[in-house]
Amino acid sequence: MAVRVFKRKIYNKILKWKQDRAGKTALLIKGARRIGKTTIVKEFAAKEYKSFILIDFARTSEAVKGLFDDLDNLDFIFLQLQALYHVTLYERESAIIFDEVQMCPKARQAIKYLVEDGRYDYIETGSLLSIRKNTAGILIPSEETRITMFPMDYEEFLWANDDYNTYPLIKYAFEHKKPLGDAVNRQMMRLFRVYMLVGGMPQAVNRYLDTNNLAETDAVKREIIELYLDDLRKIDPSGKASLLFESIPGQLSRSKIKFEPWSVIQASDKNSISDLWRDLEDSLTVNFSYRTTDPVVGFGLHRDNADFRIYLCDTGLFVTLAFWDKDVAENTLYQRLLSDKLEADLGYIYENVVAQMLRAAGHSLYYYTFPTDKERKKYYDCLLYHSDAADE
Repeated sequence: MAVRVFKRKIYNKILKWKQDRAGKTALLIKGARRIGKTTIVKEFAAKEYKSFILIDFARTSEAVKGLFDDLDNLDFIFLQLQALYHVTLYERESAIIFDEVQMCPKARQAIKYLVEDGRYDYIETGSLLSIRKNTAGILIPSEETRITMFPMDYEEFLWANDDYNTYPLIKYAFEHKKPLGDAVNRQMMRLFRVYMLVGGMPQAVNRYLDTNNLAETDAVKREIIELYLDDLRKIDPSGKASLLFESIPGQLSRSKIKFEPWSVIQASDKNSISDLWRDLEDSLTVNFSYRTTDPVVGFGLHRDNADFRIYLCDTGLFVTLAFWDKDVAENTLYQRLLSDKLEADLGYIYENVVAQMLRAAGHSLYYYTFPTDKERKKYYDCLLYHSDAADE
């Protein structure tokens, strides 16, 4: 299998942090597992620094973790790290990467003093960062610049396929309101449907590029879903969180206006279920969309925390989870999507991909339900009026 380092948009955000902050803060990159955090950080450090040390707290020894228990002598800590990793560190020209930093809370707490020391840059990566057990008993550093990383968006997927022409064409047609011809439009939609099936998880994209085989790609996505479920079972040994995760495609398929947990689990009180929501949202394996009571302005000001819809962070994973009980050979969904013969009752797949695209673009998710058709028409007429006015 070829080893690929995909071009990711987050690289420029990391570079901006390095240039703007100049060592005054550490960079914390958070995101779900297997989205490519470690890969992009290693690539960045190799290109932008004279040297770097990557400490993988999921694999490193207790001796290395123990270095951060006592920060009284930073000189000694840096000497030991250089000796253990056989890397020479250069003042203001080297970076130290704390990979999977949630596995060593004391190292994250140490960021305050390491940044204050100022000799090196620090980049942290992590998932499940806000889960209570990963923050208990430590002081969360304020010296962090935090950014969220998502699975590959559609443009990044096209880059991975060595396609740098399709996205600019779509953007130009949209911005200038130029319709694409039927043949071009069919080609554009087929490419987008391939993205929906493969998704944006780098491992799945890599397998697709290696094999051009959706069954092989589906096997990789199943492994990632199993990993997510295992993580959720560790967070919540009762199994409720994993059951809620597995129920997402089914909940969306019922066209309900909000997620209905009581159809999946039985909870003794509202506090216990609210803790599950927080943990599930913090895992970044899903995207929450909250209902707003005002569709015009200030969505966040009118957010109803009790009503929400949930989507998977990646539509490729969503497709696999939605048809978990069938392998690709028995599942005609792939063929139907590729041939644009997807039934209307499977439109929730498109709903998930739109949610994913909005989150990747940095938007929070909200939805609104119109109480009457008359109100809906009034709202759309208002939108149309403002759109026409803007064109004049």
